[in-house]
Amino acid sequence: MNRAPLHEEPIPFITLPNWVKAAALCGFNIQPVFDELGIETDLIHLEDATVSRPLLERAMVACVERARSQHFPFVLGETFAFDYLPDIGTFLATSPTLRDAARVFDWVRTLINPLIDVQLEEDGDLARLTLRGDGEPRGGGPAGVYFIESIFAAIARFGRMLNGDVERFSRLRFRYPAPAYALAYESHFRIPVAFGQPYNAIELPRAQLDVPLDGGFPALHGQAEVRVEQRLARLPRRSGLIAAVEAQFEREPHLLGLGIAQMARRLELHERTLQRRLREEGEVYGELQDRVRYRLALRDLDDPRLDLETISERLGFSDRRSFTRAFARWAGVTPSRYRLRGR
Repeated sequence: MNRAPLHEEPIPFITLPNWVKAAALCGFNIQPVFDELGIETDLIHLEDATVSRPLLERAMVACVERARSQHFPFVLGETFAFDYLPDIGTFLATSPTLRDAARVFDWVRTLINPLIDVQLEEDGDLARLTLRGDGEPRGGGPAGVYFIESIFAAIARFGRMLNGDVERFSRLRFRYPAPAYALAYESHFRIPVAFGQPYNAIELPRAQLDVPLDGGFPALHGQAEVRVEQRLARLPRRSGLIAAVEAQFEREPHLLGLGIAQMARRLELHERTLQRRLREEGEVYGELQDRVRYRLALRDLDDPRLDLETISERLGFSDRRSFTRAFARWAGVTPSRYRLRGR
């Protein structure tokens, strides 16, 4: 049940419209690129669209070669928008501080692209948004560098949107050597850039993380957060031990009311082995249990044939009050109020 490497897993391709827009701004039609590579373009089912990493890398290289007027990765990042995930866009735009806005990267990694593994790190007086893990270049090819360029172009754009002064304090660091077109970096980003560094990151003074932003709007910000969390709660994991645990919960929901020992027996693992392997995948059993309960609760509450007592029993709660308290903690509203939405 070991997790497959990210380059072997399909990548969500919800950013398809951004690729089309960026290509047009760079003076070429992207349809022949997608047709030649066999990349499906289905806007109707965009939320379910995926593409393999090798295909996406080939598409990126092809787009860079066809771009006439601008460097495609910079334009792709600059034109990125949360068109199909407006709640994330609303959360970002209404963030009270940059520190709070950085939470978006956890959602982006899950909902948009697992390769965008950006972490907020704090070191003394410095803060940095660091690109980690499998998003870095592989095999020395140009595609990895192009993706890093597009990610930081998007980060810089949203940074300017949230705080117009942030550029005065920021600088970019990249692990790879300076490319032949290195002068284009400073003209695009308008902040100091250094290559051959220990990490790929945008740095800024730590104090800037907590400077109040003009767009802070607590009510909308909180509502957007709830809606994004509800979207996340509906998503099952696709691979790895976490997916196996979630699938077992789906088959036997009564396990949600039992401890980890019961789940370990179902998976033919020792309890400590299950705990350790979940920890290696960045998960805690109790948090996983709550997430699945929340997802199944959202599904069951959409079925008017099920009353709250039935749902609470199905999800392994001792009584309806326990279910109500847990759901209110997850969603910010009671199950009854959730059912009244949109009426």
